[in-house]
Amino acid sequence: MSTAISPTAYNYKVVRQFAIMTVVWGILGMGLGVFIASQLVWPELNFGLPWTTFGRLRPLHTNLVIFAFGGCALFATSYYVVQRTCQTRLISDSLAAFTFWGWQAVIVGAIVTLPLGYTTTKEYAELEWPLAILLAIVWVTYGLVFFGTIVKRKTKHIYVGNWFYGAFIVVTAMLHIVNHASLPVSFFKSYSAYSGATDAMIQWWYGHNAVGFFLTTGFLGMMYYFVPKQAERPIYSYRLSIVHFWALITLYIWAGPHHLHYTALPDWAQSLGMAMSIILLAPSWGGMINGMMTLSGAWHKLRTDPILRFLVVSLAFYGMSTFEGPMMAIKTVNSLSHYTDWTIGHVHAGALGWVAMISIGALYHMIPKVFGRQQMHSIGLINAHFWLATIGTVLYIASMWVNGITQGLMWRAINDDGTLTYSFVEALQASHPGFIVRALGGAFFATGMLFMAYNVFRTVRASNPAEAEAAAQIAVVGAH
Repeated sequence: MSTAISPTAYNYKVVRQFAIMTVVWGILGMGLGVFIASQLVWPELNFGLPWTTFGRLRPLHTNLVIFAFGGCALFATSYYVVQRTCQTRLISDSLAAFTFWGWQAVIVGAIVTLPLGYTTTKEYAELEWPLAILLAIVWVTYGLVFFGTIVKRKTKHIYVGNWFYGAFIVVTAMLHIVNHASLPVSFFKSYSAYSGATDAMIQWWYGHNAVGFFLTTGFLGMMYYFVPKQAERPIYSYRLSIVHFWALITLYIWAGPHHLHYTALPDWAQSLGMAMSIILLAPSWGGMINGMMTLSGAWHKLRTDPILRFLVVSLAFYGMSTFEGPMMAIKTVNSLSHYTDWTIGHVHAGALGWVAMISIGALYHMIPKVFGRQQMHSIGLINAHFWLATIGTVLYIASMWVNGITQGLMWRAINDDGTLTYSFVEALQASHPGFIVRALGGAFFATGMLFMAYNVFRTVRASNPAEAEAAAQIAVVGAH
Protein backbone atom coordinates (compact mmCIF):
# COMPACT_ATOMS: atom_id res chain seq x y z
CA MET A 1 0.00 0.00 0.00
CA SER A 2 2.75 2.47 0.97
CA THR A 3 4.44 2.20 -2.44
CA ALA A 4 1.29 3.61 -4.09
CA ILE A 5 1.44 6.75 -1.96
CA SER A 6 3.60 9.73 -2.87
CA PRO A 7 6.12 10.80 -0.16
CA THR A 8 3.71 13.54 0.97
CA ALA A 9 0.32 14.17 -0.54
CA TYR A 10 -0.11 17.78 0.58
CA ASN A 11 2.22 20.61 1.62
CA TYR A 12 0.99 21.30 5.14
CA LYS A 13 4.25 22.92 6.28
CA VAL A 14 3.44 26.31 4.73
CA VAL A 15 -0.13 26.08 6.07
CA ARG A 16 1.21 25.45 9.59
CA GLN A 17 3.63 28.40 9.29
CA PHE A 18 0.96 30.86 8.14
CA ALA A 19 -1.53 29.56 10.73
CA ILE A 20 0.88 30.16 13.62
CA MET A 21 1.82 33.63 12.34
CA THR A 22 -1.88 34.53 12.02
CA VAL A 23 -2.18 34.14 15.79
CA VAL A 24 1.09 35.98 16.49
CA TRP A 25 0.24 38.98 14.28
CA GLY A 26 -3.35 38.95 15.58
CA ILE A 27 -2.13 39.49 19.14
CA LEU A 28 0.33 42.22 18.09
CA GLY A 29 -2.11 44.02 15.78
CA MET A 30 -5.06 43.90 18.16
CA GLY A 31 -2.88 44.72 21.16
CA LEU A 32 -1.65 47.81 19.32
CA GLY A 33 -5.30 48.66 18.54
CA VAL A 34 -6.13 48.58 22.27
CA PHE A 35 -3.08 50.79 22.94
CA ILE A 36 -4.07 53.50 20.43
CA ALA A 37 -7.70 53.32 21.58
CA SER A 38 -6.35 53.95 25.08
CA GLN A 39 -4.38 56.96 23.76
CA LEU A 40 -7.71 58.61 22.89
CA VAL A 41 -8.82 58.08 26.51
CA TRP A 42 -5.46 59.00 28.09
CA PRO A 43 -3.47 61.19 25.64
CA GLU A 44 -0.41 60.93 27.93
CA LEU A 45 0.11 57.45 26.46
CA ASN A 46 1.65 59.20 23.42
CA PHE A 47 4.69 59.58 25.75
CA GLY A 48 5.62 62.78 23.91
CA LEU A 49 7.56 60.74 21.32
CA PRO A 50 7.03 61.13 17.56
CA TRP A 51 7.04 57.38 16.80
CA THR A 52 4.48 56.50 19.49
CA THR A 53 1.88 59.09 18.44
CA PHE A 54 -1.58 57.97 17.33
CA GLY A 55 -0.93 59.27 13.78
CA ARG A 56 1.99 56.89 13.28
CA LEU A 57 0.74 53.86 15.19
CA ARG A 58 -2.77 53.85 13.72
CA PRO A 59 -1.60 52.91 10.17
CA LEU A 60 0.67 50.26 11.72
CA HIS A 61 -2.37 48.85 13.57
CA THR A 62 -4.46 48.69 10.37
CA ASN A 63 -1.60 47.09 8.39
CA LEU A 64 -0.94 44.52 11.12
CA VAL A 65 -4.60 43.55 11.46
CA ILE A 66 -5.50 43.59 7.77
CA PHE A 67 -2.36 42.37 6.03
CA ALA A 68 -0.48 40.54 8.79
CA PHE A 69 -3.34 38.85 10.68
CA GLY A 70 -5.92 38.78 7.86
CA GLY A 71 -3.34 38.13 5.14
CA CYS A 72 -1.73 35.21 6.96
CA ALA A 73 -5.20 33.72 7.62
CA LEU A 74 -5.99 33.98 3.89
CA PHE A 75 -2.66 32.42 2.84
CA ALA A 76 -3.03 29.58 5.37
CA THR A 77 -6.64 28.71 4.52
CA SER A 78 -6.32 29.17 0.74
CA TYR A 79 -3.26 26.88 0.59
CA TYR A 80 -5.13 24.33 2.72
CA VAL A 81 -8.44 24.55 0.83
CA VAL A 82 -6.96 24.50 -2.69
CA GLN A 83 -5.00 21.32 -1.93
CA ARG A 84 -7.94 19.57 -0.26
CA THR A 85 -10.53 20.50 -2.90
CA CYS A 86 -8.22 19.88 -5.89
CA GLN A 87 -6.75 16.71 -4.30
CA THR A 88 -3.24 17.68 -5.31
CA ARG A 89 -0.13 19.13 -3.71
CA LEU A 90 0.81 22.81 -4.14
CA ILE A 91 2.57 23.20 -7.49
CA SER A 92 5.83 24.40 -5.90
CA ASP A 93 7.05 24.02 -2.31
CA SER A 94 9.86 26.56 -2.84
CA LEU A 95 7.54 29.25 -4.25
CA ALA A 96 5.08 28.63 -1.40
CA ALA A 97 7.95 29.05 1.09
CA PHE A 98 8.95 32.29 -0.66
CA THR A 99 5.42 33.66 -0.19
CA PHE A 100 5.64 32.91 3.53
CA TRP A 101 9.04 34.50 4.17
CA GLY A 102 8.39 37.36 1.71
CA TRP A 103 5.07 38.22 3.40
CA GLN A 104 6.69 38.24 6.84
CA ALA A 105 9.44 40.51 5.46
CA VAL A 106 6.82 43.01 4.21
CA ILE A 107 5.18 43.03 7.66
CA VAL A 108 8.50 43.56 9.47
CA GLY A 109 9.20 46.38 6.98
CA ALA A 110 5.89 48.00 7.98
CA ILE A 111 6.73 47.65 11.69
CA VAL A 112 10.03 49.48 11.10
CA THR A 113 9.00 52.19 8.62
CA LEU A 114 5.52 53.32 9.72
CA PRO A 115 6.44 54.44 13.27
CA LEU A 116 9.41 56.31 11.75
CA GLY A 117 6.94 58.30 9.64
CA TYR A 118 7.77 56.81 6.22
CA THR A 119 4.35 56.71 4.54
CA THR A 120 2.62 57.40 1.23
CA THR A 121 -0.30 58.76 3.35
CA LYS A 122 -2.74 56.59 1.33
CA GLU A 123 -5.03 54.64 3.63
CA TYR A 124 -4.29 50.86 3.65
CA ALA A 125 -1.56 51.60 1.06
CA GLU A 126 0.86 53.45 3.35
CA LEU A 127 3.94 51.33 2.61
CA GLU A 128 6.57 53.20 0.62
CA TRP A 129 7.71 52.01 -2.79
CA PRO A 130 10.48 49.47 -1.90
CA LEU A 131 8.07 47.54 0.36
CA ALA A 132 5.22 48.00 -2.13
CA ILE A 133 7.38 46.39 -4.85
CA LEU A 134 8.33 43.46 -2.57
CA LEU A 135 4.65 43.01 -1.71
CA ALA A 136 3.73 42.94 -5.42
CA ILE A 137 6.40 40.27 -6.13
CA VAL A 138 5.21 38.11 -3.22
CA TRP A 139 1.60 38.52 -4.32
CA VAL A 140 2.24 37.56 -7.96
CA THR A 141 4.13 34.48 -6.68
CA TYR A 142 1.11 33.63 -4.51
CA GLY A 143 -1.08 33.80 -7.62
CA LEU A 144 1.29 31.47 -9.50
CA VAL A 145 1.20 28.92 -6.66
CA PHE A 146 -2.59 29.09 -6.26
CA PHE A 147 -3.59 28.99 -9.93
CA GLY A 148 -0.81 26.55 -10.80
CA THR A 149 -2.24 24.16 -8.20
CA ILE A 150 -5.72 24.53 -9.69
CA VAL A 151 -4.35 23.77 -13.18
CA LYS A 152 -2.85 20.45 -11.98
CA ARG A 153 -5.94 19.46 -9.94
CA LYS A 154 -7.09 15.84 -9.87
CA THR A 155 -10.76 16.83 -9.69
CA LYS A 156 -12.71 17.96 -12.75
CA HIS A 157 -14.67 20.52 -10.75
CA ILE A 158 -13.27 23.78 -9.30
CA TYR A 159 -14.97 24.22 -5.93
CA VAL A 160 -16.68 27.60 -5.43
CA GLY A 161 -14.42 28.54 -2.51
CA ASN A 162 -11.49 28.54 -4.95
CA TRP A 163 -13.35 30.94 -7.26
CA PHE A 164 -13.59 33.44 -4.39
CA TYR A 165 -9.94 32.96 -3.40
CA GLY A 166 -8.91 33.31 -7.05
CA ALA A 167 -10.86 36.55 -7.58
CA PHE A 168 -9.43 38.00 -4.37
CA ILE A 169 -5.86 37.23 -5.52
CA VAL A 170 -6.30 38.69 -9.04
CA VAL A 171 -8.16 41.86 -8.01
CA THR A 172 -5.86 42.60 -5.03
CA ALA A 173 -2.86 42.47 -7.40
CA MET A 174 -4.57 44.88 -9.81
CA LEU A 175 -5.59 47.30 -7.04
CA HIS A 176 -2.17 47.32 -5.39
CA ILE A 177 -0.17 47.81 -8.58
CA VAL A 178 -2.39 50.58 -10.01
CA ASN A 179 -2.75 52.55 -6.76
CA HIS A 180 0.96 52.33 -5.95
CA ALA A 181 2.09 53.81 -9.30
CA SER A 182 4.44 56.55 -8.12
CA LEU A 183 7.63 58.51 -8.74
CA PRO A 184 10.32 57.72 -6.13
CA VAL A 185 12.46 60.69 -5.12
CA SER A 186 14.47 58.88 -2.41
CA PHE A 187 14.59 55.42 -0.85
CA PHE A 188 11.60 56.11 1.41
CA LYS A 189 9.80 58.94 -0.32
CA SER A 190 7.69 58.88 -3.46
CA TYR A 191 4.94 60.95 -5.07
CA SER A 192 1.77 59.44 -6.50
CA ALA A 193 1.54 59.20 -10.29
CA TYR A 194 -1.93 60.77 -10.02
CA SER A 195 -2.96 64.21 -8.85
CA GLY A 196 -5.84 65.87 -7.04
CA ALA A 197 -9.31 64.35 -7.29
CA THR A 198 -7.98 61.62 -9.63
CA ASP A 199 -5.57 60.47 -6.93
CA ALA A 200 -8.42 60.46 -4.38
CA MET A 201 -10.65 58.44 -6.72
CA ILE A 202 -7.96 55.83 -7.44
CA GLN A 203 -7.07 55.65 -3.74
CA TRP A 204 -10.68 54.90 -2.75
CA TRP A 205 -11.18 52.54 -5.67
CA TYR A 206 -8.25 50.73 -4.03
CA GLY A 207 -9.28 51.44 -0.42
CA HIS A 208 -12.85 50.22 -0.66
CA ASN A 209 -11.89 47.20 -2.74
CA ALA A 210 -9.19 46.30 -0.24
CA VAL A 211 -12.31 45.84 1.91
CA GLY A 212 -14.31 44.35 -0.97
CA PHE A 213 -11.78 41.82 -2.21
CA PHE A 214 -9.11 41.36 0.47
CA LEU A 215 -11.47 41.52 3.46
CA THR A 216 -14.65 40.16 1.89
CA THR A 217 -14.13 37.99 -1.20
CA GLY A 218 -11.12 36.15 0.26
CA PHE A 219 -12.93 35.44 3.52
CA LEU A 220 -16.03 34.27 1.63
CA GLY A 221 -13.75 31.64 0.08
CA MET A 222 -12.98 30.63 3.67
CA MET A 223 -16.70 30.62 4.54
CA TYR A 224 -17.65 28.37 1.62
CA TYR A 225 -15.21 25.69 2.78
CA PHE A 226 -15.16 25.84 6.59
CA VAL A 227 -18.87 26.43 7.34
CA PRO A 228 -20.02 23.27 5.48
CA LYS A 229 -17.09 21.26 6.89
CA GLN A 230 -17.68 22.28 10.51
CA ALA A 231 -21.47 21.92 10.20
CA GLU A 232 -21.02 18.60 8.35
CA ARG A 233 -23.68 19.74 5.90
CA PRO A 234 -23.44 20.53 2.17
CA ILE A 235 -23.60 24.20 1.20
CA TYR A 236 -27.27 25.24 1.16
CA SER A 237 -27.40 26.24 -2.53
CA TYR A 238 -24.57 25.72 -4.97
CA ARG A 239 -26.48 27.70 -7.60
CA LEU A 240 -26.80 30.64 -5.20
CA SER A 241 -23.05 30.49 -4.51
CA ILE A 242 -22.30 30.94 -8.23
CA VAL A 243 -24.79 33.83 -8.58
CA HIS A 244 -23.34 35.31 -5.38
CA PHE A 245 -19.80 35.12 -6.79
CA TRP A 246 -20.48 36.81 -10.13
CA ALA A 247 -22.80 39.48 -8.67
CA LEU A 248 -20.33 40.34 -5.91
CA ILE A 249 -17.24 40.73 -8.09
CA THR A 250 -19.19 42.64 -10.76
CA LEU A 251 -20.64 45.20 -8.34
CA TYR A 252 -18.07 45.65 -5.58
CA ILE A 253 -15.45 47.29 -7.77
CA TRP A 254 -17.75 50.31 -8.40
CA ALA A 255 -18.51 51.22 -4.77
CA GLY A 256 -15.37 53.25 -3.92
CA PRO A 257 -16.73 56.78 -4.59
CA HIS A 258 -19.01 56.56 -1.54
CA HIS A 259 -15.90 57.45 0.52
CA LEU A 260 -15.75 60.79 -1.32
CA HIS A 261 -19.26 62.24 -0.88
CA TYR A 262 -19.32 66.06 -0.67
CA THR A 263 -15.74 66.36 -1.92
CA ALA A 264 -14.16 67.65 -5.15
CA LEU A 265 -15.05 64.37 -6.89
CA PRO A 266 -17.60 64.99 -9.69
CA ASP A 267 -21.15 64.60 -8.43
CA TRP A 268 -22.04 61.93 -11.02
CA ALA A 269 -19.18 59.75 -9.74
CA GLN A 270 -20.40 60.15 -6.15
CA SER A 271 -23.94 59.19 -7.19
CA LEU A 272 -22.71 56.18 -9.17
CA GLY A 273 -20.76 54.97 -6.13
CA MET A 274 -23.87 55.42 -3.97
CA ALA A 275 -26.12 53.50 -6.39
CA MET A 276 -23.66 50.61 -6.77
CA SER A 277 -23.23 50.44 -2.98
CA ILE A 278 -26.99 50.08 -2.47
CA ILE A 279 -27.27 47.38 -5.16
CA LEU A 280 -24.35 45.58 -3.49
CA LEU A 281 -26.62 44.71 -0.59
CA ALA A 282 -28.21 41.93 -2.68
CA PRO A 283 -25.14 39.76 -3.41
CA SER A 284 -23.75 40.40 0.08
CA TRP A 285 -26.88 39.10 1.73
CA GLY A 286 -27.10 36.26 -0.81
CA GLY A 287 -23.76 34.99 0.52
CA MET A 288 -24.73 35.50 4.15
CA ILE A 289 -28.04 33.65 3.67
CA ASN A 290 -26.27 30.80 1.84
CA GLY A 291 -23.89 30.37 4.75
CA MET A 292 -26.61 30.60 7.39
CA MET A 293 -28.97 28.21 5.59
CA THR A 294 -26.19 25.62 5.41
CA LEU A 295 -27.02 25.00 9.07
CA SER A 296 -30.54 23.82 8.21
CA GLY A 297 -30.96 20.66 10.24
CA ALA A 298 -27.76 21.34 12.19
CA TRP A 299 -28.68 24.33 14.40
CA HIS A 300 -28.55 22.12 17.50
CA LYS A 301 -24.78 21.80 17.01
CA LEU A 302 -24.36 25.43 18.09
CA ARG A 303 -25.11 24.35 21.69
CA THR A 304 -21.98 22.23 21.90
CA ASP A 305 -19.67 23.45 19.12
CA PRO A 306 -17.98 26.81 19.81
CA ILE A 307 -16.05 26.61 16.51
CA LEU A 308 -19.32 26.53 14.58
CA ARG A 309 -20.53 29.39 16.78
CA PHE A 310 -17.58 31.52 15.67
CA LEU A 311 -18.37 30.79 12.01
CA VAL A 312 -22.11 31.46 12.30
CA VAL A 313 -21.79 34.64 14.38
CA SER A 314 -19.23 35.91 11.85
CA LEU A 315 -21.92 35.52 9.18
CA ALA A 316 -24.37 37.48 11.33
CA PHE A 317 -21.85 40.32 11.61
CA TYR A 318 -21.17 40.07 7.86
CA GLY A 319 -24.89 40.47 7.18
CA MET A 320 -25.14 43.40 9.58
CA SER A 321 -22.08 45.31 8.33
CA THR A 322 -23.02 44.75 4.65
CA PHE A 323 -26.45 46.24 5.40
CA GLU A 324 -24.92 49.16 7.29
CA GLY A 325 -22.37 49.94 4.54
CA PRO A 326 -24.91 50.57 1.74
CA MET A 327 -27.03 52.65 4.16
CA MET A 328 -24.00 54.82 5.05
CA ALA A 329 -23.29 55.24 1.32
CA ILE A 330 -26.59 57.13 0.88
CA LYS A 331 -25.64 60.81 0.65
CA THR A 332 -28.12 62.08 3.24
CA VAL A 333 -27.00 59.45 5.79
CA ASN A 334 -23.37 60.06 4.88
CA SER A 335 -23.73 63.78 5.57
CA LEU A 336 -24.31 62.82 9.23
CA SER A 337 -21.97 59.81 9.52
CA HIS A 338 -18.91 60.91 7.55
CA TYR A 339 -15.77 61.76 9.56
CA THR A 340 -17.43 60.47 12.75
CA ASP A 341 -16.83 57.39 14.90
CA TRP A 342 -19.83 55.73 13.24
CA THR A 343 -17.50 54.91 10.34
CA ILE A 344 -14.96 53.45 12.79
CA GLY A 345 -17.72 51.28 14.30
CA HIS A 346 -18.82 50.10 10.85
CA VAL A 347 -15.27 49.12 9.87
CA HIS A 348 -14.83 47.14 13.08
CA ALA A 349 -18.20 45.39 12.71
CA GLY A 350 -16.64 43.96 9.56
CA ALA A 351 -13.06 43.60 10.85
CA LEU A 352 -13.74 42.09 14.28
CA GLY A 353 -17.20 40.58 13.76
CA TRP A 354 -16.72 39.15 10.26
CA VAL A 355 -13.03 38.90 9.30
CA ALA A 356 -11.50 38.03 12.67
CA MET A 357 -14.28 35.70 13.81
CA ILE A 358 -14.40 33.64 10.61
CA SER A 359 -10.60 33.46 10.61
CA ILE A 360 -10.55 32.29 14.22
CA GLY A 361 -13.22 29.65 13.53
CA ALA A 362 -11.38 28.45 10.42
CA LEU A 363 -8.08 28.21 12.33
CA TYR A 364 -9.67 26.25 15.18
CA HIS A 365 -11.02 23.79 12.57
CA MET A 366 -7.80 23.60 10.55
CA ILE A 367 -4.96 23.65 13.10
CA PRO A 368 -5.66 20.17 14.55
CA LYS A 369 -5.89 18.78 10.99
CA VAL A 370 -2.47 20.09 9.91
CA PHE A 371 -0.77 19.25 13.22
CA GLY A 372 -2.07 15.65 13.43
CA ARG A 373 -4.48 16.10 16.35
CA GLN A 374 -8.11 15.03 16.79
CA GLN A 375 -9.13 18.46 18.11
CA MET A 376 -7.82 21.58 19.83
CA HIS A 377 -6.28 21.18 23.31
CA SER A 378 -9.27 22.79 25.09
CA ILE A 379 -12.85 23.23 23.90
CA GLY A 380 -13.55 25.25 27.07
CA LEU A 381 -10.92 27.82 26.07
CA ILE A 382 -12.52 28.11 22.60
CA ASN A 383 -15.85 28.75 24.34
CA ALA A 384 -14.31 31.45 26.55
CA HIS A 385 -12.64 32.99 23.49
CA PHE A 386 -15.97 33.07 21.66
CA TRP A 387 -17.70 35.04 24.44
CA LEU A 388 -14.78 37.45 24.89
CA ALA A 389 -14.74 38.12 21.13
CA THR A 390 -18.52 38.54 20.85
CA ILE A 391 -18.89 40.81 23.90
CA GLY A 392 -15.81 42.81 22.87
CA THR A 393 -17.16 43.37 19.36
CA VAL A 394 -20.60 44.44 20.59
CA LEU A 395 -19.09 46.90 23.10
CA TYR A 396 -16.87 48.33 20.37
CA ILE A 397 -19.61 48.77 17.78
CA ALA A 398 -22.27 50.11 20.16
CA SER A 399 -19.92 52.72 21.67
CA MET A 400 -18.90 53.92 18.21
CA TRP A 401 -22.51 54.13 17.01
CA VAL A 402 -23.43 56.31 19.99
CA ASN A 403 -20.28 58.42 19.56
CA GLY A 404 -20.74 58.78 15.81
CA ILE A 405 -24.34 59.93 15.91
CA THR A 406 -23.55 62.26 18.83
CA GLN A 407 -20.65 63.80 16.89
CA GLY A 408 -22.64 64.13 13.65
CA LEU A 409 -25.54 65.88 15.40
CA MET A 410 -23.30 68.18 17.46
CA TRP A 411 -21.23 69.23 14.42
CA ARG A 412 -24.29 70.19 12.38
CA ALA A 413 -26.21 71.93 15.19
CA ILE A 414 -26.49 75.70 14.57
CA ASN A 415 -27.90 78.65 16.51
CA ASP A 416 -30.56 81.03 15.19
CA ASP A 417 -27.85 83.43 14.00
CA GLY A 418 -26.15 80.68 11.97
CA THR A 419 -23.20 80.13 14.30
CA LEU A 420 -22.20 76.65 15.47
CA THR A 421 -23.87 75.56 18.71
CA TYR A 422 -20.96 73.40 19.86
CA SER A 423 -17.21 73.71 19.55
CA PHE A 424 -15.19 70.73 18.29
CA VAL A 425 -13.75 70.30 21.81
CA GLU A 426 -17.27 69.97 23.26
CA ALA A 427 -18.02 67.18 20.78
CA LEU A 428 -14.74 65.54 21.81
CA GLN A 429 -15.65 65.76 25.50
CA ALA A 430 -19.04 64.15 24.75
CA SER A 431 -17.18 61.31 22.95
CA HIS A 432 -14.92 60.49 25.91
CA PRO A 433 -17.17 57.84 27.58
CA GLY A 434 -17.48 56.07 24.21
CA PHE A 435 -13.69 56.03 23.88
CA ILE A 436 -13.48 54.26 27.26
CA VAL A 437 -16.06 51.61 26.24
CA ARG A 438 -14.30 51.14 22.86
CA ALA A 439 -10.93 50.52 24.58
CA LEU A 440 -12.64 48.06 26.94
CA GLY A 441 -14.28 46.19 24.05
CA GLY A 442 -10.95 46.00 22.22
CA ALA A 443 -9.28 44.70 25.40
CA PHE A 444 -11.91 41.93 25.62
CA PHE A 445 -11.21 40.92 22.02
CA ALA A 446 -7.43 41.00 22.43
CA THR A 447 -7.68 38.92 25.63
CA GLY A 448 -9.56 36.28 23.64
CA MET A 449 -6.61 36.14 21.23
CA LEU A 450 -4.29 35.40 24.19
CA PHE A 451 -6.58 32.49 25.13
CA MET A 452 -6.30 31.29 21.54
CA ALA A 453 -2.50 31.57 21.57
CA TYR A 454 -2.28 29.37 24.69
CA ASN A 455 -4.72 26.84 23.20
CA VAL A 456 -2.76 26.71 19.93
CA PHE A 457 0.55 26.41 21.85
CA ARG A 458 -0.72 23.41 23.82
CA THR A 459 -2.19 21.82 20.68
CA VAL A 460 1.05 22.27 18.70
CA ARG A 461 3.21 21.04 21.58
CA ALA A 462 1.29 17.74 21.58
CA SER A 463 1.19 17.56 17.79
CA ASN A 464 2.41 14.99 15.33
CA PRO A 465 2.73 16.65 11.90
CA ALA A 466 3.78 13.31 10.36
CA GLU A 467 0.36 11.91 11.30
CA ALA A 468 -1.33 14.84 9.54
CA GLU A 469 0.71 14.16 6.38
CA ALA A 470 -0.13 10.44 6.55
CA ALA A 471 -3.84 11.17 6.97
CA ALA A 472 -3.68 13.45 3.93
CA GLN A 473 -2.00 10.73 1.87
CA ILE A 474 -4.63 8.17 2.84
CA ALA A 475 -7.39 10.68 2.00
CA VAL A 476 -5.94 11.33 -1.47
CA VAL A 477 -5.37 7.65 -2.21
CA GLY A 478 -8.89 6.87 -0.97
CA ALA A 479 -10.30 9.56 -3.27
CA HIS A 480 -8.67 7.90 -6.25
